[in-house]
Amino acid sequence: MNNNRIQLSQSSLNLFLECPLCFWLDRNKRIKRPETPRSSLPNGMDLLIKDYFDIYRAKGELPPELVGKVDGKPLNNQQLLNRWRSRSEGLRYEDKELNAILLGLLDECFVNNDLYIPVDYKTRGFNLKEDSLSYYQTQLDCYTFLLEANGYKHPSFGYLIYYIPEEVKENGQVRFRIEPKKLNTNPSAALKLFREAVYLLRGPQPKSHSNCQFCYLGEQLFKI
Repeated sequence: MNNNRIQLSQSSLNLFLECPLCFWLDRNKRIKRPETPRSSLPNGMDLLIKDYFDIYRAKGELPPELVGKVDGKPLNNQQLLNRWRSRSEGLRYEDKELNAILLGLLDECFVNNDLYIPVDYKTRGFNLKEDSLSYYQTQLDCYTFLLEANGYKHPSFGYLIYYIPEEVKENGQVRFRIEPKKLNTNPSAALKLFREAVYLLRGPQPKSHSNCQFCYLGEQLFKI
């Protein structure tokens, strides 16, 4: 059994949920799913939104479009949030028994009566669908677990703040509709999922996933 230290993120746990074999191959054999071209716009928007929220953090206020729509105010410790955003530090939980780390990178954190509420920005091209929130359940479960593991109390929910473009005006100005969505979280589910993923990585290669197109492609091309 390989007992080298393992570090996982919420995105890698999503891959584990989608297909254990793809997850195992990615981490143990460096065989990754084929990548398709992706827009850099969401990453650029993410940086701009962080800067925007930081302006109001310095004022001790919420951005005006969120007043009355969410609980709390932006965390008033910019230095701490910068660490939680940083890939070199992040918000971490170390399981010494498993020799494994779970890492989370928070976009934002609100504080309400000493309760810490994880927040993530989402840029979306179209209106929300019924299942738009469910894909991010693991992400917010992980964030609330990580806050809890580091001694920060939370209300067992987080926010997804969606930025949806509605109109392009003169001089390239784009007007966005902002929709905050509250999502209840389960920190225990995040810990359970993290441990299951670590155990899988330390075990033998799992079987292919019957519904995974990448498993099918791998079987045909690489005989995995």
